[in-house]
Amino acid sequence: MSTPLPPASEVLRAVEVYLTHAYSGEPPFVVRSQLNALKSWQGDFFKCPVLIPDAVNPMGKFTLRLGNTHYPHMKLKIELSPSDDQFLYRADTHDKHICPQSSSKDYAAFCELMEKNQALASAIESAWEKAGLPTFKTFLREDLRRRQARGAQSPS
Repeated sequence: MSTPLPPASEVLRAVEVYLTHAYSGEPPFVVRSQLNALKSWQGDFFKCPVLIPDAVNPMGKFTLRLGNTHYPHMKLKIELSPSDDQFLYRADTHDKHICPQSSSKDYAAFCELMEKNQALASAIESAWEKAGLPTFKTFLREDLRRRQARGAQSPS
């Protein structure tokens, strides 16, 4: 049995939370256009062209490039949990693969950007948790509770 995709309303709520943290005012035109496309899409929500399916796992991971005030390549990811029983939201900074060499004149500035991106990703994921949206951290907490409950029920 395949895991049902999250409802469009949940994804749109995740996008709104993301945008609230990523931009102090109105996001750039391209981001607003993507949001308009998602909200007005008439077909299967996950077939909307702005939601990019993963090449390897097209029904298990989707990406939406929303950026932030400092970096246009940050993404919202929707991906299957490790147990394949639910979808989780993740703020992907999408910056670690392009870090310049430590000898580069741009290294310090890029490290500062990476720190800002990571702080923003953490803030977004915390806000998702507060909004009741599933993240990897909430998955881990729930998994730990399940394991502890099973351990408490097992005879010694």
